[in-house]
Amino acid sequence: MLRAVLGDYGDLDDVGITMGTRFHDDLDLESIDLVTLGGHLQARYGESVNFAEYLAGLGLEEIIVLTVGQLVEHIAGCLRAPGER
Repeated sequence: MLRAVLGDYGDLDDVGITMGTRFHDDLDLESIDLVTLGGHLQARYGESVNFAEYLAGLGLEEIIVLTVGQLVEHIAGCLRAPGER
């Protein structure tokens, strides 16, 4: 999904993406890129993973330092069965 969002202006092969990789500082994603990523997440996971709602619950400073790991944790939490949350 990150390859689709970064398109031609991002070379993920040169960037080691880890759980600590930051969307803004490390991958240079802008807010519109996060919207696009949210669309990809919704297409793959449906309404159970609402990235826009997740971002709306964060402050600007938190969004700026958002990491791949935080997103992975959010997705995993959304996909857990209700009794496992």
